[in-house]
Amino acid sequence: MSVNRTEQFKTAANERILIIDGAMGTMIQRYKLDEAAYRGKEYEKWNQDVKGNNDLLSITQPEIIKEIHGQYLEAGADIIGTNTFNGTTISMADYGMESEAYKINVEAAKIAREVADEWTAKTPEKPRFVAGAVGPTNRTASISPDVNNPGYRNVTFDELVEAYKSQTKGLIEGGVDIIIIETIFDTLNAKAAGFAVLSAFKELGIELPVMISGTITDLSGRNLSGQTPEAFYYSMSHLNPFSIGLNCSFGADHLRPAIQEISAVANVYVSAYPNAGLPNEMGEYDETPEEMAGKIEGWAKDGLINMIGGCCGSTPEHINAIAKAVAPYPPRQIPEVPVKMRLSGLEPFVHG
Repeated sequence: MSVNRTEQFKTAANERILIIDGAMGTMIQRYKLDEAAYRGKEYEKWNQDVKGNNDLLSITQPEIIKEIHGQYLEAGADIIGTNTFNGTTISMADYGMESEAYKINVEAAKIAREVADEWTAKTPEKPRFVAGAVGPTNRTASISPDVNNPGYRNVTFDELVEAYKSQTKGLIEGGVDIIIIETIFDTLNAKAAGFAVLSAFKELGIELPVMISGTITDLSGRNLSGQTPEAFYYSMSHLNPFSIGLNCSFGADHLRPAIQEISAVANVYVSAYPNAGLPNEMGEYDETPEEMAGKIEGWAKDGLINMIGGCCGSTPEHINAIAKAVAPYPPRQIPEVPVKMRLSGLEPFVHG
């Protein structure tokens, strides 16, 4: 990202509530792609099934990914996330595609960059930004996957760092403006991702804004590794993030208390992109754009957010309704937080 685009991003965040796009997977499902479509010509003879590897579509079906990005930008999004949620070597191992991970990140970033630039050219007064999506991986560094062996881990911190660093470098090569470490359920994974991102910046001689977005895994308001939202923020604050926030989790109603908790203590921007309600018995999301936007309008009215979008179940229609609902309201004002010793275990500890 050029220095100019970084400054544009900061300026835009100060001027208005920025709109993040909605779900990529929800939109891909609309195309009802089969195994052959996922493989494309490039992976016609691949030795494993690849259907469901949505990130691969940035190579095999780039026009579909372009179309989805374009629909979100037309709906009013300021920020689009790259199609790289599972773009690490660790997650790609499910398809035997570790060797393709770097290329997937580069190509996904290039696609998003192209579409964002097209829309910026149409509306230069409203520049559009590309967030390189760094997902949580399908492994957790804090918790054993074996109930009979609580000390066992199926991934190490160093392995996570290596995978995340490679992904970050690919996203930067493809031209992203921002790195967003998202849907973090395990704080230790997030720490590995943060260390990897800063290491990649140092090696490449570049620095981009870093957004961090955790996820709440049950109605107690904690992430999977047991931390409260405030404790999660303190655990991540050493990275000097551009923003902190939450995504996925539950619908806007259930996520609001956690966002309020972060908004009260964070001296950085706050982001949120909840699911479109809770899934029904079929795993589908029934909350309409109007319902979702009506709930989120209260967040904006009460000054809780700087950036808002949608996660699972959300569509361009949801994003358009949200954008219209929050447009009348100014962005959250970053509070002046007194300097104190702030530590975090499962709970926050503030001394002084």
